Amino acid sequence: MIEWFDDLKLGMRFASESKTVSREEILRFAGEFDPQPFHLDDEAAKDTILGGLAASGWHTAAIAMRLALSAKPFGPHPLFGAGVDDLRWMKPVRPGDTLHLEGEVVELIPSKTRPQGIARVKWTAFNQDGEAVYTFNPIAIVPRRPA
Repeated sequence: MIEWFDDLKLGMRFASESKTVSREEILRFAGEFDPQPFHLDDEAAKDTILGGLAASGWHTAAIAMRLALSAKPFGPHPLFGAGVDDLRWMKPVRPGDTLHLEGEVVELIPSKTRPQGIARVKWTAFNQDGEAVYTFNPIAIVPRRPA
């Protein structure tokens, strides 16, 4: 079981639970945080590069964050971050899509001055067809085992 930075190993993998995204959730999130026509109106979305109603990329990012929490990559510790690299939206998330997240530990840097380390987990969100829709690589701060 992972409890501390010291328990993590390069190449470790994590998987989340799944989340189905409803049309209502897409409209609600977009209405409040990203009120662009292609996130709010089926007809307006048809003539865009998205080719139809799609979740806001920021909605997809928020879902991915929730899914990362469900994977518990750092055991009981919260997911504190110092930033995110390599954030990409690869495919639109549509109403009815079911997403899950998979992650792999790609970098571990122990702090020389603090009781913590930086863990980099490359996360990818996949839809129900196994297509990658979103990826991100957060800079996570994870506590080290107490001395």
